[in-house]
Amino acid sequence: MEQNVIEIKSKAFAIRIIRMYKWLTENKREYVLGKQCLRSGTSIGANIREGLHSQRKAEFVAKLQISIKEANETLYWLELLYETDYITKEMYNSIYPECVELAKLLTSIIKTTKANHKL
Repeated sequence: MEQNVIEIKSKAFAIRIIRMYKWLTENKREYVLGKQCLRSGTSIGANIREGLHSQRKAEFVAKLQISIKEANETLYWLELLYETDYITKEMYNSIYPECVELAKLLTSIIKTTKANHKL
């Protein structure tokens, strides 16, 4: 089955989040904030995947809306990790925009789906 752009990008983002979590635990001995970021950051793609296999468009939109919430939560955890010096400015500037891009893509997909299917 061919994957679409949002599915590919969300999975790549989840992999980066997992690697960041491993780095945080191994190098900074940070577990609490990192775990929260891990959960929300990997949940984005999980909800997208679930939504892509929905039987109804309303269910698809609902799953993508959950993904946006998870993306916003992830942005919060990334901000905290950066502002408390657990991740560097370079790390933050590398991963944060990727999460913002996911949220924007999700918003666009939801708006288009709602307009095209009168939801």
